[in-house]
Amino acid sequence: MTQLALSTLMVSLTIFAHLIGLSLLLKLLRHAGNHPSKRHPLRLVGSIMAVAWGLFALHTFEIWFYAALYYFVGASPSFEQALYFSTVTYATIGYGDVTLSSDWRVMGAIEGANGVILLGWSTAFFISVVEKLKLIERELAE
Repeated sequence: MTQLALSTLMVSLTIFAHLIGLSLLLKLLRHAGNHPSKRHPLRLVGSIMAVAWGLFALHTFEIWFYAALYYFVGASPSFEQALYFSTVTYATIGYGDVTLSSDWRVMGAIEGANGVILLGWSTAFFISVVEKLKLIERELAE
């Protein structure tokens, strides 16, 4: 029951962190593109790079958050192992060479499902940003 409660808490926290992170990225993009003088083609490329790095940082934070929990509750013997497990689980690679203790397996499975959803959300966000920037680029070309 403990792992289910902690898993629910982790899913809630990572979804909230993701929402805040995407909102901040969107706010930064809007701020960077408000002035016509800032709508230079190189700035568009820089914006795409900034969003990609921002998304990577956001997922890294979420992976590290799970890893810290695994280590803290004793589900993994070392932080390095917890981080490795969290990374391959969140990204649904799942090599299987490192596993959690049997008391915490369900949490690992829930992290995998959470990772799929958050990565999908980020993908949709990134595609949306790139499409918007393409429209701006077309306007500049005309």
